[in-house]
Amino acid sequence: MALKTLLEEAVVEALHVGGDEAVRLYVAACAERMAPLFIGLRSGDSGRKADVDFFVESVGGLWFADRPLPDAADRVGRLERFPELQSAEEGITGVADTYTFFAGLVLRYALLANGSGNADHAVSCGHVALTAMGMLDQNTRAPRFVLTSNDFNLSRCPAPPLVCGRRVWRPGGSDFARC
Repeated sequence: MALKTLLEEAVVEALHVGGDEAVRLYVAACAERMAPLFIGLRSGDSGRKADVDFFVESVGGLWFADRPLPDAADRVGRLERFPELQSAEEGITGVADTYTFFAGLVLRYALLANGSGNADHAVSCGHVALTAMGMLDQNTRAPRFVLTSNDFNLSRCPAPPLVCGRRVWRPGGSDFARC
């Protein structure tokens, strides 16, 4: 029995039949959605400048969805050494640590999916992103980050600055189209 996730079944199915490039595009979108949390919460710590730069560089590289990052596995190894992804006996208790953990975990799954084209890694990536955004909504006075799996739906072509002009997968359409 498959693990139940927050993603709509149609999104999960699209990831499984869409091919490597669709998987890579999806995880790039998930990682970019989480990047502001990591960057905003860690950029003020001078001891984490290299980690923030690595995070930004990794997310940027994910957008080249037509090919895997040649060093995706190495990036996963480096990311797994981040303090957020280290196991701690007392667990994660701080708010900033919780959200940077989620951001790091999303990037980890995104890099794994990017390197392998594995749809299950992409599903895990989306699930973690939706979980984090749901928690953020519950912990703010006026929810501003409400997301559903349709926000990551592969059948729509979003137009954020990092996507415009790049090839975007559209299921049932002409395979790839420009935004």
